[in-house]
Amino acid sequence: MLTYVARRLLALPLILLAVTFLIVLVMQLIPPEQRAAAYAVNLEQLSRVPEIIRANHLDGSVFVQYGLWLKEAAVGNLGFSRTSGLPVLETLRTYFPATLELALFALVPLVALGVWLGGHAAVHRNRAPDTVIRVFAVLGYSIPSFVLGVWLLVIFYGALGVLPGNGNQSNDISLQLATDPMRRYTHLLTVDALLNGRLTVFWDALLHLVLPVLTLLVVSSAGLIKGTRASMIEALGSDYIRTARAKGVAERQVIGRHARRNALLTVTTLVALSVSGLLQGAVLAETLFGYPGVAGWAARAAAQGDLPGVLGFALLTATVVVLVNLLADLTYTLVDPRVRYT
Repeated sequence: MLTYVARRLLALPLILLAVTFLIVLVMQLIPPEQRAAAYAVNLEQLSRVPEIIRANHLDGSVFVQYGLWLKEAAVGNLGFSRTSGLPVLETLRTYFPATLELALFALVPLVALGVWLGGHAAVHRNRAPDTVIRVFAVLGYSIPSFVLGVWLLVIFYGALGVLPGNGNQSNDISLQLATDPMRRYTHLLTVDALLNGRLTVFWDALLHLVLPVLTLLVVSSAGLIKGTRASMIEALGSDYIRTARAKGVAERQVIGRHARRNALLTVTTLVALSVSGLLQGAVLAETLFGYPGVAGWAARAAAQGDLPGVLGFALLTATVVVLVNLLADLTYTLVDPRVRYT
């Protein structure tokens, strides 16, 4: 097991190299004059574009530019992000907790709802519950996430006015925290608010999470529902299920102890893929709802040709995806004792 984990972790740098090199390669499609703006720390430097191009070798080959970036990244310098006005590493530390909070609040109901609905649809195959759940999954696939987000904004923020539609805290809460700051333990706003006993701050942060979480939940749950349903149908049609029923085992035990447990291998893989999907969906959700997370910042960095910012975000997301997939592989051994890694 330890050997397998070590091999996977040793492969991580190779994956990061491949991802970041491809981004630098694609960025070559942007003229050097436009990319130079991302390297300017202030407006005065914007008037010296030729100097910036020469200093950063923006007119050189992709290998020269990537080598220079890699040399700095190896010592912990990921460059300066003009989009945030901060060094990239500091930007990631500042914005990532908000994205992590959004992903966690979306992931828990996503897994619970997706697995339950998929299993429920399989148990009631070709009956009314199955039809309703499949229609919901198809709608989740069909409706673009930005369209769903706009609908939610129009209904709950614009028409009803019951939910906030921008940021992660209200203006009065921001003023309150500015005058009476709370101690940051985790840098997750909801968790820190509870740990400090600031229930008003917690409730306000929770309300700001509802619309972006709901958008991610509806769109991301479709694949998990359909995958869980297919896996459960396959498990319910197996010989050991027919044997258990022939022995008189209660249907609840047949479904819960035998079918659902054997379907969990596929479900674990789908959950890992859902995490990757949440990171991708967070870019749109944070942009649409003005949520101050790292994904929204990365979208602005990409739009402005901020190469250091885009590369920093790529490093972060690639690392998260690899570690989540590794965790999913290790979870297989808990779900099915027959799975062994050497």
